[in-house]
This record gives sequence, structure tokens and C-alpha cells, in this order.
Amino acid sequence: MATTGNKNINAKLVAINVHFILQVLLGDVGAGKSSLVLRFVKGQFVEFQESTIGAAFFSQTLAVNDATVKFEIWDTAGQERYHSLAPMYYRGAAAAIIVYDITNQLTSLSRLLVEYFVCRILVEMWDDIWCPKDL
Repeated sequence: MATTGNKNINAKLVAINVHFILQVLLGDVGAGKSSLVLRFVKGQFVEFQESTIGAAFFSQTLAVNDATVKFEIWDTAGQERYHSLAPMYYRGAAAAIIVYDITNQLTSLSRLLVEYFVCRILVEMWDDIWCPKDL
């Protein structure tokens, strides 16, 4: 309890321990990058998600044990014409989340397994609305 003049003020000191983790989502057009990040950040699923133009930025803050983790996520466009912009979003990123469509044999994984990152996470996606059960 702290006292200021004649007023008593309940003061609770809370140590704030915030960790920022910058991530970049990479993958071909239609792989599910935006669907993945929208599900994580907003808890939403949009059946017909529009393609990302350039890049989109999202953030999500979670409490983990006694710390707060703020995920800052760049959702990059998968279209070929935007590939030259991608390195701009790589800078400072702690991890690359490489998203690909497991049903698409033309996925350019070799291009996406870039050497910029120590930490790479591969995420297989498929359209479970119509996807055959034996996949």
C-alpha cells in the first residue's frame, strides 16, 4: 500500500517480461499462409481468402508462464511478381514459417528453404473441406 498525501493508493508492481518474435510466412500462392495466420491471430477461417498483395502484418500476444510473448508476423504474397520484395521482410526475422500445399506437386520448396534463417518451420496445408481422406 502506497500513500500519496492523504490518499491511500493500492499499488501493485508487476514485472513485465515481454519477448518479441518476428516471423515471416513464406509459400506459393494459395498455399494457406493467410489462412494459417488468420486462424492464429483472429481465430477465423475464411473459405475463400483473397490473395495477399505485397505483404500483410499481423501480431498476436500470448501469456506463456510468467512471460508475455508477442508474435509479429509478416504474411508475404506468394505470386512470382512479389518475390523480389520478400528479402525486405526477412530482415530481423527470427524464423521462417514455410507453408506449402501438400496436394500441389509443383510447390517450389527448394526456393523457399532459404538460408537467411537459423530456424525454419515447415507447415503442410491442404483444403480439408474437399481433401480426400486417404491423403
